Amino acid sequence: MQHSKVFMKKTKRGSILKIVREHYLRDDIWCGSSMCNICLHESTPLQANPSSASSVCQSPHYLIVDTNVVLHQMDVLDDEHISNVIILTTVLEEVRRRSTPAYKRIKDLITNPEKHFYTFVNEFHKDTYVERQPKESSNDRNDRAIRQTASWYQSHLNELEDCNTKIVLITNDRANKEKAKEEGITAFTVREYVKGLGIPELLDRLANLDKGSQAHAGDNIQYPEHKSLAEIQRGVKSGRYKQGKFHLSRENYLEANVMVNDDDKDDSNSIFLQGAYSINRSVSGDIVAVEMLPEEEWTCPSSMMLEEEEEEEKADEEIGTEDDLLEKESKAKVRKKIGPKQPTGKVVGIIKRNWRQYCGILQPSVLKRATRHLVIPAEKRIPKIRIETRQAESLVGQRIIVQIDSWPRNSRYPQGHFVRKLGAIGDKETENQVLLLEHDVPHSKFSENVLRCLPSVPWTITEQDLKYREDLRHITVCSVDPPGCTDIDDALHCRNLDNGNLEVGVHIADVSHFIRPNTAIDDEASNRGTTVYLVDKRIDMVPELLSSNLCSLRDDGDRLAFSVLWEMTNDAKIVNTRFTKSCIRSKASLTYAQAQLIIDETSRNDELATSLRGLNRLAKILKQGRIDKGALVLASTEIRFHIDSETHDPIDVETKQLRDTNSMVEEFMLLANISVAEKIKEDFPNCAVLRRHPSPPPSNFDPLIKAAQSKGFQMDINSGKALQVSLNEAVIPDNPYFNTMLRILTTRCMMQALYFCSGMVPESDFGHYGLAAPIYTHFTSPIRRYSDILAHRLLAVAIGQDASYADLLNKKKTHSCCDNLNYRHRMAQYAGRASVALHTQLFFKKRTVDEEAYVLFVRKNAVQVLIPKYGLEGTLYVSKSGEKSEFEFNEENFTQTAHGVTLHTFDPLIVQLSIDASNVQHQKLSIKLVKPVIPGFSVDPAPTEMQVEDGPKQKKLKKI
Repeated sequence: MQHSKVFMKKTKRGSILKIVREHYLRDDIWCGSSMCNICLHESTPLQANPSSASSVCQSPHYLIVDTNVVLHQMDVLDDEHISNVIILTTVLEEVRRRSTPAYKRIKDLITNPEKHFYTFVNEFHKDTYVERQPKESSNDRNDRAIRQTASWYQSHLNELEDCNTKIVLITNDRANKEKAKEEGITAFTVREYVKGLGIPELLDRLANLDKGSQAHAGDNIQYPEHKSLAEIQRGVKSGRYKQGKFHLSRENYLEANVMVNDDDKDDSNSIFLQGAYSINRSVSGDIVAVEMLPEEEWTCPSSMMLEEEEEEEKADEEIGTEDDLLEKESKAKVRKKIGPKQPTGKVVGIIKRNWRQYCGILQPSVLKRATRHLVIPAEKRIPKIRIETRQAESLVGQRIIVQIDSWPRNSRYPQGHFVRKLGAIGDKETENQVLLLEHDVPHSKFSENVLRCLPSVPWTITEQDLKYREDLRHITVCSVDPPGCTDIDDALHCRNLDNGNLEVGVHIADVSHFIRPNTAIDDEASNRGTTVYLVDKRIDMVPELLSSNLCSLRDDGDRLAFSVLWEMTNDAKIVNTRFTKSCIRSKASLTYAQAQLIIDETSRNDELATSLRGLNRLAKILKQGRIDKGALVLASTEIRFHIDSETHDPIDVETKQLRDTNSMVEEFMLLANISVAEKIKEDFPNCAVLRRHPSPPPSNFDPLIKAAQSKGFQMDINSGKALQVSLNEAVIPDNPYFNTMLRILTTRCMMQALYFCSGMVPESDFGHYGLAAPIYTHFTSPIRRYSDILAHRLLAVAIGQDASYADLLNKKKTHSCCDNLNYRHRMAQYAGRASVALHTQLFFKKRTVDEEAYVLFVRKNAVQVLIPKYGLEGTLYVSKSGEKSEFEFNEENFTQTAHGVTLHTFDPLIVQLSIDASNVQHQKLSIKLVKPVIPGFSVDPAPTEMQVEDGPKQKKLKKI
């Protein structure tokens, strides 16, 4: 059936244009109910005997929900007690436009067969489609469409024999509910319906959307009112307001920056915010509108580091009215350091909220049987969240998840609701869950749709698979990886050619053979972006069947690969490069240590040893060539935990050892990535997936320059090569760790490397500063990085071994994908560091040790130190803010002096390490100064290794 609408439109030139819109309607769209024998069903998700557990509707019933319920009450819909829900396409499309996270969650519920959710295409059904009336708002029209569908459904079910199932409309819109009742539709608010289920825990999950004209007890506050979105848009367009992403400081909760251009985190695009008034209810990640302050009011960040206890105390102080806020902030500027002022502004409105679910703990309440409570989030940059719960007693000592719903201007804290309980504080599995959730790491089980994309097992390589591949199974190929690695992405070989040259091959797992474009497994891998490595587990980007079996280049059979083959001279000059899909058979899966032993064993001269020695010799030449071009050799603190096989707790820790074989593998992976980047850029100049590393602005190097000058060295930062030369020359014979620390500091000065689409960035910005390479990509780890899968697809099309597809050549979609990959990569790094911090706490939980440390940074009230043995960094506080300190801070030379003892950057110290468990939420490594001895700051020596807190008879730890 065809429904047409004709209207006339006047063009800019004055002519009249006749427009005809056609909307096709059908009469054969099924209702989705298992009890229906009228519709010709292909699927019937709705059960024949739906629930009748609610006291407000005791008959069996199906639920129809409106858009706002889906947008704001997903935690209720996600509950196991809610099922048999009809989601209309009117609602689904509006949710898709307004909230991507909510849309994804509702789609997941619809595809979950246990939930019995059904999508009804009401916009194309002849009896449920409604046309928008003159002067009717789109919202009113959609509400009318939902009521029309509810009425049709009830009439349709009434036609069935012996059917007493009702349709219940759930809406929080008072007008919509009243109109529904006038039309004979059973309708309730979410709270009415949930309360009728008699499940108190489910009531806690109701979103708290009260905008709150009534202040909560104890709140003496009035934040500035946010501008309307329309006013913000006009202001941004006129230049009065700046738009950017809000980032709260990790060191001072009253300071923040808004990145106007968030791509490069360039300070020149940053607006500084200071004080609660200027921050104005913004939460990290929000897109905000900022009004610039007059230049005479510009300021700069404090050099103070706030301890967690100080943050808690200051957060609980009365914030007051706007005048109070201004007065307090003006006083706060007295303790600001003298330095260059930064462009400063204040938030006038929120363009897009970045609210999500947060992990935290319940703050103990002094009121018995209280229902309103404060939750202290695990993420220190998130304010406390006010929730209502009736199960507070069972939540004490537990990690919980809450969601922010609103933040009224007269409320000191945002309002939210309880989502679920994770587990006991301090439990390792619970804490792992917390760090994954807090870093937005997708870690749920792979869905049935994803698993259906996997090949059937047992799987074997067929003749069809080999038809367009080069058979390299006769070549001595091997892999070299860390101990325990099961997701082996790469393998190598080196062999002599008849002409005296060498053939070198890098063979990469052909993951793109199994993950085809626009499939469920491709969408999942694209969303996850990367595999996340924690100390004790791995969160795979692709299912284990691929990551640890079919794609992993193990030495237990034939594998499909994508190979880069070079013909090289003996002095590592490349004569020819070619790319091919291949089939290989790895002869050995080696660790770095095993490969090094083979290379060093002079009596061994088999093909494997010869290949490894050839690779190692060429790698050294390639590395020196890169360094000569200006590539940087930097350092970072990496440690390895030894885990007890029974308790899975850390029992020893050591810094990771680097061997020649580490560098050998790295050099050929770099060379493969550069070779592939050149090829895909040549064939796809506008849609190649590349990786760039911007050169740091000179201001980034200020800490490094000052630190080097304190020891009499001058750092030349005019180019990467000049910087590398300066680093090589900065050596103190009596302090062998000095140069390593200098390189660690240099790493901190670097910009973030980024994935990008070649058609969206000027070619002058393609370069990789750290590698001194004009072009670069990621190709060598497709099991654990989605960017590499895209590079594989581009390369396969370029060499004629696979077909292209629309999205691969769409630079806007590629650009959007790269943005997600950059975010996922960054979060994976943070999650990995958090996992190391967690296991560090577990390791030192019952230990107090004295260790050698070095000063990394000197702050106004603290000294940041590095402990080489454990690869740890920590903060040694010399005073609390506002208290008189024995130490005197020299801002020019960055030193702390007390009683004739001066602490400089890079100075060696002896510190005592233990765990401070006084803050249940944030247990942390406590660092106290032992040597040099300063009155009032020295501590007693720690017990020996045998005398840990459990008692003097504990056995000495052994490495395993």
